[in-house]
Amino acid sequence: MRRFLIVLGTLLLLVLLVIRLTLGGGRRMKKRTGPPELPGSVLEKVVDLDYPPGNIAVHRPTGRVFFTLHPDANPPHHLMTIKDGKAEPYRPKIMPPLETPLGVRIRHDWLWVLDHGNFGRGQPRIVAFNVTNDALVHQYKFTRDVAGYGSMLNDLVIDGSGENVYITEASPIFQRPALVAYNARLRGARRVLDGHVSVKPENYRLRVEGRDMTLLGGLITLRIGADSLAYDGMDLFFGPVNGGRLYKVIASELSPDSGIPAEEIPGMVEEYGPKPNSDGLFKDAAGNIFITDPEHSAILVLDKDKKLRTLVKDERLRWPDGLSFGEDGWLYVTCSALQHVLFRSAEHIRAHAPYQIYRFKPNLVPQPATAPAPAPAAEPTPPPAEPPAR
Repeated sequence: MRRFLIVLGTLLLLVLLVIRLTLGGGRRMKKRTGPPELPGSVLEKVVDLDYPPGNIAVHRPTGRVFFTLHPDANPPHHLMTIKDGKAEPYRPKIMPPLETPLGVRIRHDWLWVLDHGNFGRGQPRIVAFNVTNDALVHQYKFTRDVAGYGSMLNDLVIDGSGENVYITEASPIFQRPALVAYNARLRGARRVLDGHVSVKPENYRLRVEGRDMTLLGGLITLRIGADSLAYDGMDLFFGPVNGGRLYKVIASELSPDSGIPAEEIPGMVEEYGPKPNSDGLFKDAAGNIFITDPEHSAILVLDKDKKLRTLVKDERLRWPDGLSFGEDGWLYVTCSALQHVLFRSAEHIRAHAPYQIYRFKPNLVPQPATAPAPAPAAEPTPPPAEPPAR
């Protein structure tokens, strides 16, 4: 028995050593956040929340704000809006059975919502609501070959036609991230750049407010792949959370109806520019890419000359996360405070409330007009409220 216990203990130590060598460790990224160009006083609090927010989308013609509560905090509601300065659940005429919605974007009056289906253990799906009448106008259930067990459909952008949706699959569990391209008219999706260097996390260890983002006493380091997207009407910009490089690819090449084989897509990806360990991205009409830096409570901008500058830095920006431009040039930012959420108890999460959404005016360049965008030439035909999974 003693010999058995010695052998068992030795095997356990070897397993732990292998886990530590393969999943732990990580170096600190050299700081890329410098003195801010704007004072913290430019930040205007939009709302206090009992639970941390996830991502955000602002309907510019009306100024109506929509956001998710971060599913890792197990909130009582998922999809929210703001009315009379207070957050309340968004209640469309028909609400599909969402499990863990996180990504939200607005295009042509459609509010698109992405649900990773509890990391693929449930049903990953995408839905859309027309915010002018709160009607459910589209939904699609992703198949297992696109978003299987352990997947995390995280962020999305929609092209000008309103038909093509581009999605990040961050894969924090199995470390096999990818991009997903979905065509709403064809009701078809495909997975591309699976495990490619542009979507995989680099060997960096995040440290936020003094907490190393690790598990089991540092045995496992939190590494997250392609997380957020920015889009300028032609190019798609993306990169992993743990990583110092931003990449780009022509968005239309990813579409299921592009005619380009998935195995050719990696050769079309270009390295674009530097970034910090980051979470949210947003690109404006002048070519500026706004980047959230959770490690330093900052929002940076990578300008069209590919120069990385620190726009605003303030301790109130607790893990700045999602970004969305609203009316009159306001840039909205959610603060998900994930250092107080991931692998924390419900009591710990409640103790660090309230959580916030802020906004400020970057004033770098004039923002696009707030008039409604023209309707797409051929919007996808709204399917029934509960179409069969495909």
